[in-house]
Amino acid sequence: MRRLTLILGPTAVGKSDYAVRRALEAGSPVISCDSRQIYREMTIGTAVPSPEQLAAVRHYFIQTLSVTQNYTAGMYEIDALALLEQLFSEGHEELVMTGGSMFYIDALCRGIDDIPAATPELRARLTREAAEDLPALVEQLRSLDPETCEEIDTANPQRVIRALEVCLTTGKPFSSFKSRADKKRGFEIVKIGLERPREELYARIDARVEGMMAAGLLEEARRLLPLRDYPALRTVGYEECFDYFDGRISLEEAVRLIQRNTRHYAKRQMTWWRRDGEIKWLTEW
Repeated sequence: MRRLTLILGPTAVGKSDYAVRRALEAGSPVISCDSRQIYREMTIGTAVPSPEQLAAVRHYFIQTLSVTQNYTAGMYEIDALALLEQLFSEGHEELVMTGGSMFYIDALCRGIDDIPAATPELRARLTREAAEDLPALVEQLRSLDPETCEEIDTANPQRVIRALEVCLTTGKPFSSFKSRADKKRGFEIVKIGLERPREELYARIDARVEGMMAAGLLEEARRLLPLRDYPALRTVGYEECFDYFDGRISLEEAVRLIQRNTRHYAKRQMTWWRRDGEIKWLTEW
């Protein structure tokens, strides 16, 4: 039976090291399921695998796109399934995938439905309104689709705008377009979740952010400043640096906010996955 071993867990838990180890044992490459590590301009702020990890085993979907390219979970589903089929046909019995992007993982495991596109005029209007008063849009979304409001990061304008534009375009909640029945895959999926005690995980996150700053995150973000309006860069780590460049916050405050917002993201990841009874959670590995 062909098997996909999917290693997931919150940011900074240690997925990359564990995935490389499992891949070497299985004779498999590592297939990334991360919606930010796929962009080549974002290296430090996305914690891409280290040169040593990349040299140890072949990786896919790492820094293969530009931030200027539009890429969605639905596109990832198509590309990842094609790659898996190719690798299985080459004789692999087990393949290893890892990542922390909830929508990419759901797309690969369950499939996603085609969601109607909004008109450019509606998207432009919502984008302007989000820049002026994002909380007002969040409340509008909450009234139209409370389920989605509970699931997404409502501090992320891109997520709020996308959900709201579907509600307004179709007259139906964004959540109603999620697949209710999983699409069948031609392979077994084994989900392994990595977790650590909260205090330990948060300490790792704080240390990782400090390491990113020492490695040159600020300089990387400065190079990307002309591209800041692309959706890929509406990401923890970069947005706070942009606010520092704008003079809105101090550098010390930027670091503190990156650490805080990363911890919040890790909490949302765990809340999302706790609903999935198929995940086998490991506390030691």
